[in-house]
Amino acid sequence: MTRPVSVRRVLALDDAQIDALADVLIDCVEGGASVSFLHPLTRERAVAFWRRVASEIAAGERALLVAEDALGVCGTVQLGFDLPENQPHRADLSKMLVHRRARRRGVGEALLRAVEELARDCGKTLLVLDAVTGGDAARLYARLGWLRVGDIPGYALMPRGGLCSTTVFYRDLRGAIGDAAGAPSDARDSSGAPPPRT
Repeated sequence: MTRPVSVRRVLALDDAQIDALADVLIDCVEGGASVSFLHPLTRERAVAFWRRVASEIAAGERALLVAEDALGVCGTVQLGFDLPENQPHRADLSKMLVHRRARRRGVGEALLRAVEELARDCGKTLLVLDAVTGGDAARLYARLGWLRVGDIPGYALMPRGGLCSTTVFYRDLRGAIGDAAGAPSDARDSSGAPPPRT
């Protein structure tokens, strides 16, 4: 019997967590995921990426969720809060990563539902992301109610070369976009800042 996957927010990253997240990132790149890095992704570069994420978490510019199973960290997703002052109601969803050993077990869906709830808790009413056109992630977002804006051809390189298109999606967490001026009508925190850490 496989232990259920748990998802939690991480408020600070230690060296062990950075190493575990580096494992997930390296595995995804080795598996062909277009997630900003080319193959081969060295551990040094993967660790440096997660150290930058750690500094953004500490600065309140980013939120990080991790999924864990019996073997440890198996997935992750981020919310970016460092946006222009006229966009306090939204966040960018990025780096949805699931280790190949944990795929087809609902990890991606669990992460997506949890990150949407976290965004609501942080007073966000609009999320935006992009994903490889026609890929597993894009199909997951569409299935869970994210709306497709359109495709951008030749947007990025796949890890081993060759251009891929990206599809832009958004998610209105209130069920309706704000008034005609674009202002959110029910944002819980007009500053857009995440809730204080406890």
